Amino acid sequence: MRNMDNNADHTNWITCYVGLGSNLANELGSPTEHLEQALAMMRAHEQIREISVSSFYASAPMGPQDQPDFVNAVAGFETTLTPYELLAFCQQLESMAKRARLRYWGERSLDVDILLYGEAQMVEPQLTIPHAGLGERNFVLIPLRELAPSLAIAGKSIDDYSQSLDWTGLRLLSGD
Repeated sequence: MRNMDNNADHTNWITCYVGLGSNLANELGSPTEHLEQALAMMRAHEQIREISVSSFYASAPMGPQDQPDFVNAVAGFETTLTPYELLAFCQQLESMAKRARLRYWGERSLDVDILLYGEAQMVEPQLTIPHAGLGERNFVLIPLRELAPSLAIAGKSIDDYSQSLDWTGLRLLSGD
């Protein structure tokens, strides 16, 4: 059962951002539905609060081009999960969407990547924070900028990153 009074505990809450993407429908839903289901699971988690979600965007795949376009979004939230606990939760969300790894950078029902975990910087075999490709992916930077326009990543603003990006090819699917 979810603790409705999260503000009453004195645990350190860390601000995090995760990227969500999907381009493969299955018996559990469409790409958009996969993202919505993952967000619902985040909202239900007792160690995650204050969730904000970007608009949904469509973009061409980064890898092989013979696959459907992706639906992408970024979610920002506070959590008491450690980086590795959050990674396990992200992988659980992917598993619940029946993600199958068919090929490298290939189609998938759900991909959930930790982009930022507070001010943490780490490079480990299982986890790199900030996410290694963060500064090169418009489908991550545009929704991240939507949520946190003044955010600095390793001392560099999102606008600094965006100046070298190709902003074409990203289409807004939903938003306020």
